Amino acid sequence: MTTLHDTTAPATAPAPDTATAPGPAARSVWPAATTEPRPGEVTVGGVGLTEIADRFGTPVYVLDEAEVRDRCRTYTHAFPDTEILYAAKAFLCRAMVHWVADEGLGLDVCSAGELELAVTTGFPADRIVLHGNAKTPRDLESALRLGVGRIVIDSPSEIARLAAAVGPDGHQRVMVRVVPGISAGGHEKIRTGTEDQKFGLSISDGYAQHAIARILDQPQLELTGLHCHLGSQITGVKPYLAAVRRLVGLMAALHRQHGVTLPELDLGGGHGIAYRPGEPALDLTALARRVRAELTGACTAAGLPVPRLIIEPGRAIAGPAGIALYHVVAVKHTGSHTYVAVDGGMSDNPRPALYGVRYAPRLIGRAGGAAVPVTVVGRHCEAGDVLAADIELPGDIRPGDLLAVPVAGAYHLSMASGYNMVGRPPVVAVRDGRARVLVRRESVGDMWVRDVGL
Repeated sequence: MTTLHDTTAPATAPAPDTATAPGPAARSVWPAATTEPRPGEVTVGGVGLTEIADRFGTPVYVLDEAEVRDRCRTYTHAFPDTEILYAAKAFLCRAMVHWVADEGLGLDVCSAGELELAVTTGFPADRIVLHGNAKTPRDLESALRLGVGRIVIDSPSEIARLAAAVGPDGHQRVMVRVVPGISAGGHEKIRTGTEDQKFGLSISDGYAQHAIARILDQPQLELTGLHCHLGSQITGVKPYLAAVRRLVGLMAALHRQHGVTLPELDLGGGHGIAYRPGEPALDLTALARRVRAELTGACTAAGLPVPRLIIEPGRAIAGPAGIALYHVVAVKHTGSHTYVAVDGGMSDNPRPALYGVRYAPRLIGRAGGAAVPVTVVGRHCEAGDVLAADIELPGDIRPGDLLAVPVAGAYHLSMASGYNMVGRPPVVAVRDGRARVLVRRESVGDMWVRDVGL
């Protein structure tokens, strides 16, 4: 089974004529089923990346089904007796719904669109949790109509809206998203456990406690537990332990004040992964062991039964299973910089522009020359359309070459846009030597059909 935190360096280089995977350091950012039969020729899931580019064009997202399933199993093995919800916002399509269902995971969705895609694919609605800081009437209507398992309340106004939508004779299980006042995450724009931001209800100012009291006064709403989400790209265990202590403290206060014992505690996700060799990743084994010990100890000290733990991994399941392929369109030497321009960019991966994510592209299809520093840029009309700044690629890189960007399975297609009307790339799944399209390429015709202005 693949591990999520292997960043050790290879002891020796493999012989060039032997079919091997990249060394352990590189494996930390490539699917486990990656091999390099010949220098420059890389296969994933038994399918060559150059073959995928030739068959399906570029840009194209490649998703290793076995890696997705392996990572689901890693979670179920590390967190027994825990409800694991795949965070659909990272990446969702009908095949992904089937895979996570097969592996026994639930789903965490944040819109009617994600919810309806999952349910119409056959996913049980009672294994789905809906959250979001600004749920629309359609979001709530779909959740109630389809019978979603739990709705996470994120603001005081949502309580009355939801109670009215449920009706006096209805019933809906809910949780409350609280802000524990903990700063964690890879960038300030993806830290959501701190005070004074748009998500959740603060413990420190009493808004969370007030909202909980209001929910307890609504007989058609059943409060099952507390929810928090600290942020994204968290690579250490300590923030989760601090969150456990603060949420159990709130649970104890609610028990004293209202006599209520909450059976669930949702710690969200945000589990960090390595985007480049040598970067840290969250140790799931340590996280599971220490969170369980912290939760048990805190509940024992408070005289509470241990609630059922819920976690919501998204990126850590989908991210390392994906690869983005691009063809080089131009190479430009300007001043002291070399810019390698590809046929995609911020429309299929806005994350470097949004919060400075750094990737490690590599040349595919041939053995290149000596490495030189370059910046890989996209085709879009923005100076900030940079996919990988100040990285090393072969100095003889030229138009027509193929570049692969690993760890592209999360927050690429789900955040893709229609900028410059280039169309969103397809998603191709690989497994056991076969490749198949999961999501087709968005055509110009797809975009034109929405334009009804004439």
